[in-house]
Amino acid sequence: MIYIHHQKVNDVWYAAAVQNGKVFATAFSPKEQQVLQHLLGNLPYNLPFQVTEKPNQLLTDVLKTLKVIFDGKDSASHGFKIAMNHLPSYTRGVLNCTSLIPVGYLTTYGAIAKVAGGSPRSVGRAEASNPFPLLIPCHRVVRADFSIGGYGLGEKVKLELLQREDRGYEKNRRLKVEDKELLLFPIKCLRKS
Repeated sequence: MIYIHHQKVNDVWYAAAVQNGKVFATAFSPKEQQVLQHLLGNLPYNLPFQVTEKPNQLLTDVLKTLKVIFDGKDSASHGFKIAMNHLPSYTRGVLNCTSLIPVGYLTTYGAIAKVAGGSPRSVGRAEASNPFPLLIPCHRVVRADFSIGGYGLGEKVKLELLQREDRGYEKNRRLKVEDKELLLFPIKCLRKS
């Protein structure tokens, strides 16, 4: 049984779905209906679920972590087990790569494509289907020209998330991903218009 819990903190709803120590989906939105639609739309079809009024420890921890990430604070080593076996293998590869992008940095759809394969457009489609927003920071992936790119809750929300995560870094970084390198850029590279 997948257990679901959602709660409102400071005008934002956070939601998570967990089972057997694994996170199956997360969501956040200023609207309760939207957060539940996103969460339920990302659950595997063949597993039963139940909304719970009393969250277990894992649900409590995930919701706290979503809030911390939303606020732009460091939470890179949350250590949650993410359930991705039900996702297509390409999407898993893209999301695994995306999960490595640290706070204070961003990368491009094309840079992820060089690591995970495919094209920038296929990476964008995989990011758009991310069932774990905030835990897997798809908001840290932008267009090649450093314009904001799309985001499920809108470009304004994506920009605000990145602005809160800006640490003032100046230099690009290269992150080793298996036998390839993912190029990371400081958030200041973002084109804001």
